[in-house]
Amino acid sequence: MDLGSIITWIIIGLIVGGIASLIVPGRTPGGLLGAIVVGILGAILGGWLFTTFLGGGPSGLIGSILVGIVGAVIILFVLRALNGSRT
Repeated sequence: MDLGSIITWIIIGLIVGGIASLIVPGRTPGGLLGAIVVGILGAILGGWLFTTFLGGGPSGLIGSILVGIVGAVIILFVLRALNGSRT
């Protein structure tokens, strides 16, 4: 994996994490860095869910971003549910 690929993953992670943060109300843990991590992990989770339950991966950049948003929203709901139960 080259530096360009890593930078691309970070940018897509930021986009996906930012959009998911707008969809799910509340603060994203970790601020900007947290949004990037949630976005990248969301893309991995969304891709796995999509492939496992629908039998194929997303096609193209837009498909990958949409699947990543779904995964990131799931992660944010879980994080916020866990943070809400601690208070």
